Amino acid sequence: MNRVIFGDNLEVLKTIPTGSVSLIYIDPPFNTGKVQSRKQLKTAKDINGDRIGFKGQTYRTTVLGEKSYVDSFNDYLGFLEPRLREAHRILTNDGSIYFHIDYREVHYCKVLLDTIFGRENFLNEIIWAYDYGARSKNKWPAKHDTILWYAKDYRNYIFNYEDMDRIPYMAPGLVGPEKAARGKTPTDTWWHTIVSPNGKEKTGYPTQKPLGIIRRIIRASSREGDLIMDFFAGSGTAGEAALELERKFILVDNNPQALEVMKRRFAGNSRVKFVISTNIGNELKKIAVKTPVLF
Repeated sequence: MNRVIFGDNLEVLKTIPTGSVSLIYIDPPFNTGKVQSRKQLKTAKDINGDRIGFKGQTYRTTVLGEKSYVDSFNDYLGFLEPRLREAHRILTNDGSIYFHIDYREVHYCKVLLDTIFGRENFLNEIIWAYDYGARSKNKWPAKHDTILWYAKDYRNYIFNYEDMDRIPYMAPGLVGPEKAARGKTPTDTWWHTIVSPNGKEKTGYPTQKPLGIIRRIIRASSREGDLIMDFFAGSGTAGEAALELERKFILVDNNPQALEVMKRRFAGNSRVKFVISTNIGNELKKIAVKTPVLF
């Protein structure tokens, strides 16, 4: 059974059997020092509206709701270290971890990961580049995240080269029709748009990551039937990608709003079970019990 666990991820990790998870993807809070929030909006045409859209049409905006979490830690690496040590323990011998972070903390996190996983087990620094959002006028706009990939053992890890998704050639005429039709292998720089604010994929959860990015990771670094884990689950993208690709998953989060989003995302799917961890605090348990959308 695929599980979504409402609880403290460190305490949940301690209950996972050693060597049982083939792939870990985590997108922890980035320690920006800010409150990460995302408003859900509905727009309707209105000549007295508050925004102008396509072809000068005027729209009125209604705020449907807002989701947020505090992204600030006094000791960020101290918070991550015990969780990453547990992650190393629970990985299979041929398993690996993808650690998703941004430019503020990536250098410190890589040193920590080198210490826990071994520098020799570092496989890739993947740059996810996108082109959307505000443009700074006093520095180069930051439009990329970093994903650090470590194997449990660099001599033995899953990498499904033939099964990975492929991307179009920029000059298909130079490679011939057969190669052009197949596409080329992605490099360690991935150009992929963010989740569209108006697209069907959007859940309204702040910092939601695109299915295309997580799908690529799961296809390349796990096999059908393998167990995938994301213990900073957020909107549950890793779980949705795992279901599509016939993998099993465990998702963990202690933000009630994240669990609301995942409950809607997996609504009606009998293969997904929602669990309240025995280690979650009493106040959060009360929230879970009182919130019908969760449980």
